[in-house]
This record gives sequence, structure tokens and C-alpha cells, in this order.
Amino acid sequence: MTQKRYDCLIVGSGLFGAVMAHRATKAGKKCLVIDKRPQVGGNIRCEEVEGINVHSYGPHIFHTSDREVWDFVNAIVPFNRFTNMPVANYKGRLYNLPFNMNTFTQMWGVITPDEAKARIEEQKAEAVAAMKAEGVSEPRNLEEQALLLVGRDIYEKLIKGYTEKQWGRSCTELPPFIIRRLPVRFVFDNNYFNDLWQGVPIGGYNLLIDGLLEGCDVQTGVDFFEDREKWEAIADKIVFSGKIDEYFGYRFGKLQYRTVRFETEVLDTPNHQGSAIVNYTEREVPFTRIIEHKHFEMFGQAVYDCPKTVVTKEFSTEWTDGMEPFYPVNDEKNNALYRQYKALADAETDVIFGGRLAEYRYYDMAPLVRRALDIPLD
Repeated sequence: MTQKRYDCLIVGSGLFGAVMAHRATKAGKKCLVIDKRPQVGGNIRCEEVEGINVHSYGPHIFHTSDREVWDFVNAIVPFNRFTNMPVANYKGRLYNLPFNMNTFTQMWGVITPDEAKARIEEQKAEAVAAMKAEGVSEPRNLEEQALLLVGRDIYEKLIKGYTEKQWGRSCTELPPFIIRRLPVRFVFDNNYFNDLWQGVPIGGYNLLIDGLLEGCDVQTGVDFFEDREKWEAIADKIVFSGKIDEYFGYRFGKLQYRTVRFETEVLDTPNHQGSAIVNYTEREVPFTRIIEHKHFEMFGQAVYDCPKTVVTKEFSTEWTDGMEPFYPVNDEKNNALYRQYKALADAETDVIFGGRLAEYRYYDMAPLVRRALDIPLD
């Protein structure tokens, strides 16, 4: 019988697994972290290109109003002052996000909140009237829900095409719960988040992961499922952050995901789009957004002191076996399937399930850290 040599085995070195490993190590436990990728960090992994930290798996901006979480990550590595202010490109015209007075001025030429509210309320009333004409009192799909929230102009230019690319289907085929709330601000404020703190680690997310894993044994390029008996026997407790359906051998069927394909290139210019994130909301443009990575960590003159830039186009697509699972498809069918797996997970006494894949839910980074800080280790 294999002798157990570790108190804790952490399967997956993404943010959840890394925080759990950090906590266990600080508590005096001997930890082994394994990951099937050739490097640690999960989806917040960065790659340095031309002196720029490229977010390899899409942009990650840490934001929170939880003082304990903010202090926790900043104790590992200090964060900068990056503020998320994305821009939407619709047929070559630019609109500020989230929807605020700058957006409404760009859309309609209005200059006061009352004018903007009147435009939106007028269009919302048209949506209500159209539904009543069909004998409908509640929105049946995402399109009807969006029209009731913000009206036709904003929906058609800034929501419809982007959402259909993101989900790979028409807005009339998507359930309304996906878009129950849309942030609408009647002030000139382009800050996407309402949280008290936001930023990116100075020097990149790799420094955060490396700091969290300090004191742990780490093995990369290792698939837990290729030698499951060995890994289950090596530690008293397992923290599992992989796919929950895979852990249980897909006995009830496979959960569904959306995934993302990235096209990254180096450009011979210091400043390509002037923003870290530009969403392309027109349906006919195949990608959802362009990321210009240097803007996460370079500000002012520093942008031009770095003579090149790195941009990434993101393409949302259906997930199939062998592809990286990004976004859970939290519809009724998949959520019911997940509940079956969760019941099995709850019965496991020596395994902690956590993270986006193990809990089949989308997590922002701060709530994921909060979750990892709150789970009992024993």
C-alpha cells in the first residue's frame, strides 16, 4: 500500500487551489499541488511578451469591496490602480461601458439625465406594449427581457450581437434570467465596477500564484485521472478544483460549457486601441472583443516607452471534449445535472470541491478567494 506522505493534495493550481494550498501550508500542513497543464496558475496565468504581461486565458481584473480579501491578495503582491473602463465598438462607432451618461450622449446626443431617462422609458413602454399585443405579461426570452430593461436602441447596438456571439444562439432562444439586471447609470462614470477596490498585481498574476504556492511541493504536467489510485493514496485530504462530472466518472452525463479561442499578435506600435478592452457588439464581427494587454499595467508615458503592443482577439465557441471549459451553461438542464453531482460531492468526507469547474458556476476572482478563505480545512 502506498504510504501517505502529504496532509493535503490540491488538484489544480488556479486561484482557488492556490489559496487553499496557501492556507493549508500556513496551518502547518504538508501540501502537494498537481496540475495537468505545464505551468501553474490556471486561467490567470500570464506570459511575458515584449516586456508585456499577456493574460493568456483572457483578461482578469481583481475587484472587491471585501477588505479582508483585498488585504489578503495585496499581502502576497501589491496591486496597481488599474480601473476597468471598457469601450464598445458598433459599426465603427464607440460607446462607453457600462451604460451611463457618456453612453447616452454618444447614442442620442442627450446631455441631461432627465433626457436620457425619457428616451429609455419611452422605448421600454414600446416593449411593454408589444408584449401586451401578443398577450404576454412576462418576458419569454433574453431579447424581451433586455427590451424591458433598456429599450431597443441600447439592446440592438450594444447587447444583441455581443450576446449572440457569446452564447452561440439567438437572443430569442436564450432564457431571460441571463440578463435579469443591467447596470444603468445616469451619471458620467465609465468605471465598470462598483467595488471599493480594483486592480491588477504589479508584475502580473504569476507573482500572486507563486506567492500563494510558496512552501508547497508542486508538480505540473500531471493528470490526476491517469493515476487516480496513486494520488488518492498520497494524502489525507484532497482539494479538487477540476470538473465535478469527471471526478464522478460522468455517471449522470456530461455538463456543458462555452469556451473561448484566442488569437494573439504583436503589433509594431506602442498604442493600438487606447483601452485594455474593446467589445465588438456587431454580430457580423466574428470576435467578441480585443484585449490590449499593456494597458493593464502601463499608464501614461509608460505606454509609449514600450515600443510594441500585444493584442488578443477572443472568439466564443461551443465546447467539446478536449477543449478548455470556460463558462458553465447554467440553464435548467445543466443545473439539474450539477445538483446530482453535488449530492455525491457532499457525501465525500475527505474531498473538498471548489472553484469554477468543481462547483459549476462562474466566479469572479474576489468571490473565489472569499470562498477559499471560508472553507474549513478539516
